Amino acid sequence: MTNQYIKSLRIKRGFSQLEIAEKVGISRSSYIAFEQGKRELTLAEASELSKIFEISLEDIQIGKSNTPEVILGKSTKLSKSKISDEVKERISVPQEKVKKFKQVLLYVLSKVGGKPNIGQTVLYKLLYFMDFDYYEKFEEQLIGARYMKNTHGPTPIAFAKIVDELEQEGKLESIKSKFYKYDQTKYLVNPKETINLSELSGTEVAHIDWELERLSDMTAKQISALSHEDTPWLVAKDKEQLDYEYVFYRPERTSVREYEPL
Repeated sequence: MTNQYIKSLRIKRGFSQLEIAEKVGISRSSYIAFEQGKRELTLAEASELSKIFEISLEDIQIGKSNTPEVILGKSTKLSKSKISDEVKERISVPQEKVKKFKQVLLYVLSKVGGKPNIGQTVLYKLLYFMDFDYYEKFEEQLIGARYMKNTHGPTPIAFAKIVDELEQEGKLESIKSKFYKYDQTKYLVNPKETINLSELSGTEVAHIDWELERLSDMTAKQISALSHEDTPWLVAKDKEQLDYEYVFYRPERTSVREYEPL
């Protein structure tokens, strides 16, 4: 049914019902009624949805997705059918945890923020790999942040808002600096700030420390290049949100999980 198909696309892309309703130009209650099968779409509404999800009106009518196919090579760890079955047992839609995001960011900066290479670009990629690697390892979300495909790699969508709030709270300060000849934005934790990890488990802290150990000395160019080899970034369109489920199609270079032989 069209309503269930659109609902599945909305959830897959990480949109709330209110966000879609506002984009379509209708009330949230009207959109909810559509998802519940209590009202039909007008032609204008269907047209707006086709733009939002980058699908044709015909695709909406027949319930066909244009999600990019992934070519499975020898390095593929799980079959598509296995992923399809297992996704039902875990939450793949980003469940962004703002409080946890703040604690992770402050912790990361307290550990490596003073390194000359740790500017905004490197920070974006560190957060990306922490999130997506944790999902591949444990099939659970760490921060659950949403990431968008940009030219230089994955960008956490809520980052600017999180930083702004931390600056207003007096916990963080952003400064302009240079790394060799390149301009960069650095973030410094208030030295009086006590790092609170109440939202994180021991396993999560250990995972973050492991990521920092292996990635935090990379330059922006190096870590961006690594992210460009990762399947979630490769299959996404420009400015599109990255899908966590594609970590199970990763090449050997970026995969962090030991899989049972097929």
